[in-house]
Amino acid sequence: MQTTTLSFANLHNHGELFANIFRARKQSFIIQKRWDLPQTDDMEFDQYDTPMSRWVAIHEKGTVLAGVRLTPTTARCGMYTYMIRDAQQDLLGGSIPQNLLDEPAPVEATTWEASRLFVDHSTPQSGRRRVHMSLLREMTHSARELGATKLVCLVAATWPRWLRAIGLDAHAMGPVIWIDDAYFQCVSINLAAKMH
Repeated sequence: MQTTTLSFANLHNHGELFANIFRARKQSFIIQKRWDLPQTDDMEFDQYDTPMSRWVAIHEKGTVLAGVRLTPTTARCGMYTYMIRDAQQDLLGGSIPQNLLDEPAPVEATTWEASRLFVDHSTPQSGRRRVHMSLLREMTHSARELGATKLVCLVAATWPRWLRAIGLDAHAMGPVIWIDDAYFQCVSINLAAKMH
C-alpha cells in the first residue's frame, strides 16, 4: 500500500493516479451514496478541484483505496472559497445546511479544509482500519508540510469520537446535521501540538 499527495505541479509524475482518484470518488459518492454531483468521463469533481488544492491517495497496484482533498481556507476561485465556508454562506443551494458551524468559517493561512474523504467500498472490513489510519496519517502529514496548524472537516457524525480515540486533537465545530443519507458534523483537528 502506497501513500501519495498530488498537486497540479506533480501529477505528471504519477501516471493515471490523479484520474483514478476522481474515478474512485465517483464510485464512492455518486454510485454508492447516490449523491447528485458533477461528473464526466467516469470521474466526479467539483468547483474546489483547483490548483490550490492537494489530493491525498492511498493506493495499491493502480487502485485507489482511499482519498481526501486538502484546500486552504484562503482559497478563492470566482465566487467560491472552500466547501464548508461556502455552505455556511449558502452558495451551495442548500445541499449542505448553512448551520453546520457554531461560528463563522475560518479564513486563515494556517487552516486547511479536508473534504471528499472516502474509503473505497470494496475494501475488506479486515483492512479498512489500516486504510483509514494510512489516510489520516498522510492527510495530517501533508497538511503540516503545507504549513497547516489546523484542519477543518465535514465528516460522519461518528468520526469526532473516533479521531480522538486514535490520538488526534479533534473537536466538534458545529451541530450534528443530516445530509442526504446520514448524520455529519464539522470537526477541527489541531495539528500545532504535533508539529516539530
